[in-house]
Amino acid sequence: MSLLKQVAAAVIVLDECGVFARTKNKKRKILVKNWLLQKERFTHFNLLNFIRDDSPDDYKNYFRMSDENVNYLLEKVRSFILKQDTVMRNAITPEARIAATLRFLTTGRSFEDLKFAMIISPQALGKIIPETCKTIYKALK
Repeated sequence: MSLLKQVAAAVIVLDECGVFARTKNKKRKILVKNWLLQKERFTHFNLLNFIRDDSPDDYKNYFRMSDENVNYLLEKVRSFILKQDTVMRNAITPEARIAATLRFLTTGRSFEDLKFAMIISPQALGKIIPETCKTIYKALK
């Protein structure tokens, strides 16, 4: 048997054994979890707005600063952290960015833990918090 026929026979045997079989594409995971898409429904900002008006001391305890200071900070950085909505989804508001950053700085909670309070993915928090901190630093400098 010639070398060419031996190689061809070996390739056929290996193919039958499944060596050259293509791997099936893995089922793609969802891009965004369903509950993260329903921010308006599950967010705690409605509660925060109520607490701000009804119990200013509790609001101050939550952010470790008064409503006036939070608003001052927000107005200083709003134009720098405001993002544009896309066709795919709405942008995270400057209020949510400041709230997530302040809550992270006051509690030291992990992004994985903070995602449940803020209804923002840990990956987004990993971008938002450092970006907002840099912006706050530049604005207050």
